[in-house]
Amino acid sequence: MDNKLGRLLLPIGTLVAVLALWQLCVAVWHIKPFTLPSPLAIGERIWEQRDRLLAQSGSTLRLALKGIGLGIGLGVLSAIVFHLIPVVRAALSPIIIITQNIPLIALGPLLIIWFGFGLTPKLVLLALVCYFPIAWSMLAGLGQADAHLREYLAMIGASRLTVLRRLELPASLPYFFSGLKITATYSITAAIVAEWLGASEGIGYYLVLKSKGYDTTSVFAAIVCIVGMALAFYGIAALLERLVVRWRPAAREGGAR
Repeated sequence: MDNKLGRLLLPIGTLVAVLALWQLCVAVWHIKPFTLPSPLAIGERIWEQRDRLLAQSGSTLRLALKGIGLGIGLGVLSAIVFHLIPVVRAALSPIIIITQNIPLIALGPLLIIWFGFGLTPKLVLLALVCYFPIAWSMLAGLGQADAHLREYLAMIGASRLTVLRRLELPASLPYFFSGLKITATYSITAAIVAEWLGASEGIGYYLVLKSKGYDTTSVFAAIVCIVGMALAFYGIAALLERLVVRWRPAAREGGAR
């Protein structure tokens, strides 16, 4: 319990120290808010515009959730297909890897040209970002099933789909959640980029609007909201992992004994 408390207090203490040093530097050197606002000024701005920030953050969250849903669905499906049909994996993997190396800022305008200014290009962009960590993490997990159990299932005449359902999918869950935690944080960044491409709401739209008005304090307020959403998504993914993959701690304790 003490170790857990220490691991929790250490980053909190570090964050408080950084914020205190930041506040002190702004006060001592009289740094103008236009250049670098103080943490207290940022907090005041967040409180002043809390209703608007909540509304804009809610729009971004809805967009990110849609992207995560598409990314998870496509990622899980393609991981299973690639695992069951290696020739499909060999044919498509290079193309998928190439798409992941295209900068979002370059891909976004192309999607707008192809799909217009509606919701579709934003969802495509988000799906591409969220897809890769899920697909490749889960694909790695599907190949990590216990070899002895795989041989046993083959000996008793289990079908390929039975092996997948009973053995390989459960074995891939830790890998799936590792990919999900990465996807959870990436989805917020991708949603912000998607809103930059053309939107009338969302925290990304708010960020662009305030940056064009040289309102640095509001820009930092938007950044705080973005970081908060990303951390919340990561925390939810980690909590789901603890709830679903309940056998992992027991397995580790058994191995330690």
